[in-house]
Amino acid sequence: MELGRFSVSLTVADLAKSRAFYEALGFEQVAGEPEKNWIILQSGEAKIGLFQGMFDENIMTFNPTDARGIQAAVVAAGYPLKAEAPPGEGPTHFMVEDPDGNTLLFDQHQ
Repeated sequence: MELGRFSVSLTVADLAKSRAFYEALGFEQVAGEPEKNWIILQSGEAKIGLFQGMFDENIMTFNPTDARGIQAAVVAAGYPLKAEAPPGEGPTHFMVEDPDGNTLLFDQHQ
């Protein structure tokens, strides 16, 4: 099972302050819309999404090429979904919690 790229989606109180902090660590903006309170930063292979007012918690994010296949495996293993990907093809996402309540987002872009 290929989980794809990994990043962390952080909920932040002040997007500008958080952006400045991570830029001081060498991260650069590679995507996002600051006017809509979100940006994606990258340093080498490390990616961090900063989201102000969009989530209640930090989220581990994977970008697979087959989110529906991974979702089927998660469900078959008996784990309940927090958000379900609809049937079909193309971009989609689903969410599941690990045994400790950490949220994992599987976000397929293609």
